Amino acid sequence: MNDYMRALHQHFFQKPNLAELEMEIETARQDVRDWLDKAQRRRLMDLVDGQALLREAIALASFTAGFKLAWGIAKELEADGLHPLDEGEADCIHPSIGKEG
Repeated sequence: MNDYMRALHQHFFQKPNLAELEMEIETARQDVRDWLDKAQRRRLMDLVDGQALLREAIALASFTAGFKLAWGIAKELEADGLHPLDEGEADCIHPSIGKEG
């Protein structure tokens, strides 16, 4: 199921435009890198890579939790016989829905 959730996430997730923030972070990383020796730079890159993997895992877990919540709500509504376009509720959404023209 994790592969399915990952595919849904990739299909529906739209990455926000954070170019300015990303540029600030990259500039700061380069500033810090310039003060480090080779071994410390490698460690810094390991840290940056680890954070990226962590962010991806959190994003997928968040998407999956939201999907499961929505799915559970839909199942509850269906079990209770509540559908947004049931004849009585359609009038509440839009007066012309469910009425013959």
